[in-house]
Amino acid sequence: MLQKIRKLIQQYWDILSYLVFGFLTTVVNYLVYLPLLNLAGLSAAVSNMIAWVAAVAFAYLTNKPFVFKSHDWSAKTVVPELTKFVSCRIGSGLMETVILFITVDTLHWNGNIWKLLTSVLVVVSNYFASKLLVFRK
Repeated sequence: MLQKIRKLIQQYWDILSYLVFGFLTTVVNYLVYLPLLNLAGLSAAVSNMIAWVAAVAFAYLTNKPFVFKSHDWSAKTVVPELTKFVSCRIGSGLMETVILFITVDTLHWNGNIWKLLTSVLVVVSNYFASKLLVFRK
């Protein structure tokens, strides 16, 4: 039984580890976004852009070695990898910011709830972008 579980974990390691670090990246994002929105009174779009920067930095530093097992930190590897990573994240970050701008800043819906809803879409799109475009073997 333990062997089967170990084999399943190995088989689905990419997805499982991405979910763990995706969750942690989301936590970082929320730790920045929620105080800016709820305490500082910034708009949802501005709060999201600032949180995006913190989350992308955290995501790259954790996804590279732990999720996609990319351990070469030389400039010739990091520069193109980081460029692709940030480029992919810009797309999902813009998508999220536009959704929050429309739903929260324009329609005045709940910014906490809409941040949660858009996070699901962002995590899924970022996984496929990272897997297919950034850290492919």
